[in-house]
Parts: sequence; C-alpha cells; structure tokens
Amino acid sequence: MSDTPAKTPAAAITISMHQHDNVAIVGNNGGLAAGTMLPSGLVLRERVPQGHKVALVDLAAGAPVLRYGIAIGYAVKDIAAGSWVHEQLLNMPAARGLDNLPIATVKLAPSAPLEGYTFEGFRNADGSVGTRNILAITQTVQCVAAVTDFAVQRIKAELLPKFHNVDDVVALEHGYGCGVAIDAPGAEIPIRTLRNISLNPNFGGEVMLVSLGCEKLQPERLMPPGSIAIHDQRNTTDGLASTELDVVCLQDDAHVGFMSMVESIMRQAERHLERLNARVRETVPASELVVGVQCGGSDAFSGVTANPAVGFCTDLLVRAGASVMFSETTEVRDGIDQLTARASTPEVAEAMIREMAWYDAYLNRGGADRSANTTPGNKKGGLSNIVEKAMGSIIKSGTSPISGVLAPGEKLKQKGLTYAATPASDFICGTLQLAAGMNLHVFTTGRGTPYGLAAVPVIKVATRSDLARRWHDLMDINAGVIADGSATIEQVGWDMFRLMLEVASGRKKTWAEHWKLHNALVLFNPAPIT
Repeated sequence: MSDTPAKTPAAAITISMHQHDNVAIVGNNGGLAAGTMLPSGLVLRERVPQGHKVALVDLAAGAPVLRYGIAIGYAVKDIAAGSWVHEQLLNMPAARGLDNLPIATVKLAPSAPLEGYTFEGFRNADGSVGTRNILAITQTVQCVAAVTDFAVQRIKAELLPKFHNVDDVVALEHGYGCGVAIDAPGAEIPIRTLRNISLNPNFGGEVMLVSLGCEKLQPERLMPPGSIAIHDQRNTTDGLASTELDVVCLQDDAHVGFMSMVESIMRQAERHLERLNARVRETVPASELVVGVQCGGSDAFSGVTANPAVGFCTDLLVRAGASVMFSETTEVRDGIDQLTARASTPEVAEAMIREMAWYDAYLNRGGADRSANTTPGNKKGGLSNIVEKAMGSIIKSGTSPISGVLAPGEKLKQKGLTYAATPASDFICGTLQLAAGMNLHVFTTGRGTPYGLAAVPVIKVATRSDLARRWHDLMDINAGVIADGSATIEQVGWDMFRLMLEVASGRKKTWAEHWKLHNALVLFNPAPIT
C-alpha cells in the first residue's frame, strides 16, 4: 500500500444502514482500490469489491460486527479500520430462540387509507379478481406432462387464436403425483398446493385435469367433492347437465393411440376456452390485488435499494386495502423478534413462531440449519451470511402490522399483510404464493435472474444500476437509482405501485411476459419419496 493516500475520488460511495453500524458497504461499481480515501477521511487498507463491507473502526477479536444496527457476526480476529470485512472474518451468531419473544408489542397509529386507485381486472364468481385470463390444465402426475405439453402447443396454435379474450394456455406441470408416500405426514402440503394453484384467480374458476389413471394422486383426492364450484361441463345422455369433475384420463379404454389422447384434451379445453372468452376486464379497486413479494439472487444492495422500495410499496398496498404476502422462512428467521412484535394479535405471533419451529425441525432432520441458505452468488455480492441476508430480506414486508399467517400450500382468505411460510427457494416460494392466490408477483434481484411464472405477471426489480443497464430487457424497475442518489426509496416505491396497476390491468407487460420466461412449478414435499 502506498504511504500517501490517494486523492478522495468524487464518486467514492459507502453506505451505512444504521447510526450504530461499524461497517459500511462500498457502493461504487467495480469497488474501491486500496489507498482510496473515503469522504470520512478513512483510508482503505485493501481493495474492497462493490457491495462488500469495510470496517469503519478498529474491531477487536470477538467484537460484534454491526450492520442494520444488529450483530451480523463476531470478528474472528482483530480487524483494522479500513479493512475488507468478509465472511472468513466473521463467526455467525446463533439463531434467536423462539421463546420470550416480544408479542404484538408494536402499536402504530393506523395509516390513512389510500383511496381512488383502481385497475382493470377479471372478476370471478368466488369474489376473487384475476389480472390475466388463462386456461390452466392441471396434471395429477408428472407421467402425463409430455402428452399435455404436446396438446397445449396444438391448443395455442389451433384454438387460442379464436378466443381473443383469453391470454394464454398453460400446463400446470410438476414432479409430484406418484412414487411418493402419499399418506405420510407432510404429504398434505403438495396436494393442497396443487389444488389451490388450480383455483388461482387468473384461471377464472375453470378446472380441467389430465390424469394417467394409475397414479397415487387420483383426481378425486386432488379435487374432492365440495372443494371447488364445478361448472356444468358436459351433457349427459338424457340431456341433463352434469357437474362431474372434468378429467381426461389417458389410460381410459376409449383412447386408441396417442392422437386420441391429445384430441380428447383439445376437445375439453375448447369448452373451457369458450367460457373464459366471455370474461371481460372491468374497473376494480386496488384492494383486489394479491401481491407476493420475493427476492432471489440477492446481494448487499438488496436491503439498501430494491427491498426497502418494495417495503414502501407494501405499505401503500396495505393502505389501499390490498393483500400482500412476504415469505422465505430461512430469510426472515433471524428477524423473528421483529415479526412477532409487529403481529396484530398474540395469535398471529404464535402462528409465526409455530411455523418457524416447524421449519427449524424440518432442517434439523436433514442435518442442516438456516446457514445453508446463502449461495456463492450471495457471498460474491457482499452478503457474508444468512443473518446479514435476513436483515435485508425482511425489509420487503414494510412496516404494516402482520395480520395473518399461512402454512405452506394454504389459500389466503384475508386482506392486509400476511406472512406466508415458505422455503426460500425461488421456485418453491413462487409456487406456494401462487397457491395462496397471488395475482401479481414482485421479485427483486441483485445478481440477476431471468425468473418468471406463466400464471401471473412477475415485475422484476434490479438492486443495482449496473445490473439494470446490462439486463435492460429483463428488469422492469431499476432500484439502483436509490444508491446512485438520483431517486429516493419513496419515489421508487410509488413508481412500483403505479406500475403494478398498469401491469395488473394488462396495459403493460413485464419483460418476463414479453419473452415468455416461465420457471417450472416446484411443489414443496417434505414427505418421503418411495
């Protein structure tokens, strides 16, 4: 290192999140070189990559390293001010216990209602509202996936052009249905997940199943009597209407050859398309939005730019009477005391504790804990461990009271802010939020991901301006302008809120929709596979 400090670069940026923080992250694209003098007068002792932490003071071995005002770790040795603080220099704190937590202690004055905001949506008979008008074909088992996909491609090419009000046809493909311990504890989770996905508001109440015939997950088990309001789908021989569940079973004797199966699927699909085509958009209040918020490919900027903007937007949505779900159990576990304090009632707090305890036990059975969450990309982006990642992830929930808790695969039945307990896996979390009834998805990313879902629009938010520049035709919002200083969290949050209404109305498509980037559904199955 040079004996003479370099001249302070005008663009040198470090970002702290709390007045008590003793580290800050480097904001500059490309990082900062050794010898750089920061605006505070501190000189960097070594190069610090973008998003990574620099010690603002001398840290003794064993001292807490504070970011977001909490200890994200403890120094494994003495760390001099101006040094790069990375994962090898930190011992991770133990997980917060689930006893003696603050229970519903945060009592905020009610925020003023946000009135007058609307979007153009599709009303359903059950009272829900869709943001898209899609025919979904549910599969009871993975075995039928290839046949269903073949049929869907023909439906899109030959039938869909005749039904101008229908946006798309999707196959709800998954890896479940057979070869599983279907009566074991935990097996109810994937079953109710697939059932509730089939009833997503964007599907208009039209339920159509493709079954093999010999699978463990029989159609009647997936959709038992009374679980759905089935349309009059067929005419019986005596001319009377039947409310039989609409199932195409590939092993039926009536099917002679592959094309017989495909044509049977197409015939049934056309009847559903006719009904869906009668749906039209109408003006509905913003309270009909059901938004799932999630992050993936996270970096140190996630908790600085994109997630705080999502949190501000979450508060706007709650004020507008909408429903918002935040999830990802391992990514909020270290903030459980913050969550239980914000619970609207002691019962909600206890439900959160119950879900956290269940997931702790689930991970323990697999010989893992919450620390297994962080990825190489997270660490390269400056996140040293799950504690630091959790503090940035939880901000997506905003500041509103938490009014409800959902177990995996359950359907949302209330407005306001809900904790939907899910794994942090992008694909499983998105799948479970779909099952809960999500009609619009917001996904933040710092490292970048082309993630998308076929069933709902996915608004992608970049945490950094460089990512937004390079992935200009994949990211819908650039929250990096917050770190750049050209916009505030509030401004980006409002931009996000307004974009949601435009996307929900069908007036704008997200980039994922434009390119038809769709990740597969992944059902969460904690039960054994046989």
